[in-house]
Amino acid sequence: MRLIALITILLGSALAGCGSLTRTPYVAPAVALPAQFVHAGPEAGAPQDSAWWRAFADPQLDAWIDLALARNSDLAAAAIRVRRAALEAQLAARALAPTPSLSLAGNATQPLSGDARGLTTNANAQLGLGWELDLFDRLGAQRDAAAWEAQASREDLDAVALSMVGSVANLYWQVGWANERIGHAQDSLAYAQRVQALVALRYRSGADSRLALREAEQAVAQQQVALSQLLHTRAELRQTRMALFNGAPPDLETEPQRLPAMALPPVSAGLPAELLGRRPDLRAAELRLRAALAASDAAAARLYPTLSLTGSLGTSSQALLQVLANPVANLGANLSLPFLNARELGLAADIARTRHEEAALNFGKTLYDALAEVDKALSARAQLTQQLDWLRLALEESQEIERLYAMRYRAGQVPLRDWLDAQERLRSSELAHASARLALLQSHLGLQQALGGGVGGVAEGLSAAP
Repeated sequence: MRLIALITILLGSALAGCGSLTRTPYVAPAVALPAQFVHAGPEAGAPQDSAWWRAFADPQLDAWIDLALARNSDLAAAAIRVRRAALEAQLAARALAPTPSLSLAGNATQPLSGDARGLTTNANAQLGLGWELDLFDRLGAQRDAAAWEAQASREDLDAVALSMVGSVANLYWQVGWANERIGHAQDSLAYAQRVQALVALRYRSGADSRLALREAEQAVAQQQVALSQLLHTRAELRQTRMALFNGAPPDLETEPQRLPAMALPPVSAGLPAELLGRRPDLRAAELRLRAALAASDAAAARLYPTLSLTGSLGTSSQALLQVLANPVANLGANLSLPFLNARELGLAADIARTRHEEAALNFGKTLYDALAEVDKALSARAQLTQQLDWLRLALEESQEIERLYAMRYRAGQVPLRDWLDAQERLRSSELAHASARLALLQSHLGLQQALGGGVGGVAEGLSAAP
């Protein structure tokens, strides 16, 4: 036993510090970042990191998002993945600690003659302890890779929450748009029916032709079709809620009846260099790059020898109650030299290295995609804001034109078709204006998602659930 202990000490001294030879220092990938976004607006300050949707002061929108955070199955699945990754990290860390073992055994023998005096019993117990000395930091690298992956899974949870919040807000505003359009369609149908009644009265008095009456009836039918299509659109949107809220959507009474009329809250895009710290998908990509580097180091360390120590304390006795009376200690050391399968281990190390290289490329691509998303969202917001101003003016003009044609028709100065055409142009202007308002809200949503804001702390606690 003294010889084994001496060998162990000599090997440990000779190989101490070898772990630093197999670990690669992490260096962040070199990426070229612009000084500022191309379409950055005049807003100053840092982007909003809190729940951005609360700036709309819409309790119903807040309630929808809070309910989805509690019920959404995708978010719950992401939280489960976080807990699993944390458990895997704990398991990888346990590999660095000694592994205890305990065995108890007993037997009895008796001659076939049946003589009770020939009965003999024997009992033994053994307590063992095994420990692999992580001389080349293979186990440490595996532990670090699992820890980085666990952190990345938490960022994945935030990314799922960010996407889910965006889906709920988008659906909420789409329902508001549909309800607003349905209200306009119902008003248009009632208006067309009043026009039809007026034309029918004029037809009976001989002031209008049968053609005018048919045109008025056609206008009523067209409005009925438009209303039916909008009701179908709203029904489809309501079905979409089932998946977002895991089969338990909010009550219909909480649906918005129109799009928010308030001006959009200001948004600062910040600097491109700040984007890495805000977007969960970028943080996850960098963490997985670190994990791939650690996994590559672990694979490379398998090419080096491994030293394992084993120790045991055991005893044996014919009397079960005296089993601990004569303990015997053993100490062993096992040095494994991976020469026979060095080729396979080398290939595995090369494969792990390619995974790290791929992770580095993926990080750069994710970053540049994120920068492009922000610039596109900033451009869309600016363009849609200007378009909405123009469409508002066009709507006001269409309203005035329709009013003038109504007056002229009643005065007998223009045919009914001119008035009906003016009504149709007015409805087209109303639809374009409402659609532009929805598109502007969606661009605001897209900008918030591109900037990675709005979920800080929102998903906190989900991964801690048992």
